[in-house]
Amino acid sequence: MLETTKELEELSQEVLTTASPERLQANAQTISDLVASGLSASALREGDVAPDFALPDTHGHVLALKTLLDRGSVVISFYRGGWCPFCNLELRGLQRVLPTIVQVGASLIAISPQLPDNSLSTEEKNQLTFPVLSDVGNIVAKRFGIVFTLPTALVHANRAMGRDLVEINGEAGAAQLPMPATFVLDKSGVIRLAFVEEDWSKRLDPDIVVDTLRGLGK
Repeated sequence: MLETTKELEELSQEVLTTASPERLQANAQTISDLVASGLSASALREGDVAPDFALPDTHGHVLALKTLLDRGSVVISFYRGGWCPFCNLELRGLQRVLPTIVQVGASLIAISPQLPDNSLSTEEKNQLTFPVLSDVGNIVAKRFGIVFTLPTALVHANRAMGRDLVEINGEAGAAQLPMPATFVLDKSGVIRLAFVEEDWSKRLDPDIVVDTLRGLGK
């Protein structure tokens, strides 16, 4: 089994044994509702051209997608936030394969609705050396078609665990989150691999990202 996928499955089992029944029910209901909504079917997919955007990194520098595409292929990972243990596992997995991503001539960025200071905390906690961008209000994530409104029960459950999304994302991003999603773009900006998942415990394994990039060439 692939390394990050194995770590995610182990974490899922841990959550099942440690989380409260109320929390587990809120999670399951949210995932079920997302599947029923059909939102993932309206997200950008293979063959679509990714919309250009420019977002600030953790040091206040604005990074444009076009700038990265001028250098080669680009991997975009949308994650929920540094408060999400599944997101942190995925980000660390991407960091592990970063040397290979760079070697094949590609770039990697991660995007969340967190305020820049909170994105910086995520970057430092996971020792990330690729750009971590702040999409406050989910403006870019909405253009990719992956944003959903949090049910009240989950908002309350998060707050009870010390995850106040007003403080983490600001007022503009307090009621909505992106579904975890990874997009691999060729150098012309065309999406060659799209992974969008309602169940936030599941992610595209970084090793699959690397295999896709190798198939694209520089």
